[in-house]
Amino acid sequence: MTKKTLLLLTAFLFFLAVSCKQLTEKITPQAPNDDQTLDGPIDGLSAVEKRQFLAGDAAFNGEVFFSATGLGPYFVATSCGSCHAIDGKGHPFTTLTRFGQSDTLGNTFLAQGAPQLQNRAIPGFTPEHIPAGAAFSKFMPPANSGLGFIESLTDTQILSNEDPLDANADGISGRANYVSAPDYFTAQSYHQSKNGKYVGRFGKKGAAVDLEHQTVNAYNQDMGITSEYALLEPAINGLAFPYFDGVPDPEVSTNTVNNVVFYLRTLKAPVQRNPYDGDVLTGKQIFMDLKCSSCHTPTWTTQQSRVPALVGKTFHPYTDLLLHDMGPGLDDGYTEGTALTYEWRTPALWGLGLSKKSQGGGYFLLHDGRATSIQQAIELHGGEAQTSKLQFSNLSGSDKDKLIKFLESL
Repeated sequence: MTKKTLLLLTAFLFFLAVSCKQLTEKITPQAPNDDQTLDGPIDGLSAVEKRQFLAGDAAFNGEVFFSATGLGPYFVATSCGSCHAIDGKGHPFTTLTRFGQSDTLGNTFLAQGAPQLQNRAIPGFTPEHIPAGAAFSKFMPPANSGLGFIESLTDTQILSNEDPLDANADGISGRANYVSAPDYFTAQSYHQSKNGKYVGRFGKKGAAVDLEHQTVNAYNQDMGITSEYALLEPAINGLAFPYFDGVPDPEVSTNTVNNVVFYLRTLKAPVQRNPYDGDVLTGKQIFMDLKCSSCHTPTWTTQQSRVPALVGKTFHPYTDLLLHDMGPGLDDGYTEGTALTYEWRTPALWGLGLSKKSQGGGYFLLHDGRATSIQQAIELHGGEAQTSKLQFSNLSGSDKDKLIKFLESL
């Protein structure tokens, strides 16, 4: 091969390499910025923990159940991810219905399938209906990100913000929801019991003590999938046991449940977007001036955790994790634990601006998704939030826009 031929061949190969690189860049999507997604692990996980995170991710987002693998016989969804697309909020099509408890004395409809309606069924079975006389409420599936940070707070930290009698006369009287923990629950050093019950911190009314409690319930109540933690499927339509779906129990392994719990425990917290934008900063100040932060506590710092990477971390969820009176407009007549029908646990606001990505391009906010904009969600507040709502209504259009821009940055 002559020198000239070699030079020509080299030039051609270089041109081919550059062309291939440019083509690859055009057809290969770029990874989104960290502040544009809700999924991904927290920093500081070990190699072993990263593998468990990925296993939990695969089970949560990739495993779809059907009748041959234990789905149902009664169910709401066929997978975890179908209710929490890209780990975000749910959609009206995936809204859950809880029924059967109208006061704090307990659920009197457990024998008739409460607390959750299974509105779908595998072939040969009839979907559940709400029994006559049962109070009920719609619950929008929440986003999953940052849950491990919330789980890692101590009960002492949460209870330090309680003010059930409004002793400081600020109009805010948050309190914890004490719920009965399942038999498989193992109290950690940071849990405190009261009359045999524990502080609930997950769910619309704080009905789940920890992420294991939440996950086991979701497998069992949402998909009709049994595990070693919950071997019996709930009674449906008043039918007594036994009934079966033809698949031996447990239908999901303990290892898979534990992987999913770890996945939820180690999902990263949402990253705020444009935090130093002038309008965002002004909106944040308006948020504080309206006393929204009295319930939506901006910042916490973990003290202990089952996951070393979660210890001593400061995070910004904008929730106090307490129950608050939200007024008659949000009173559905249904409750859980020691919560009253008009009381709801303060939802975390972080990730709010990304909600539309998992909700089909629009907002479905509040516990049941009835609000289709942030402004509407604010205007539907009542009870302890009544004063803040009225002050919001008196803001100029410009200040309302800045407040909403701040909320959408979270």
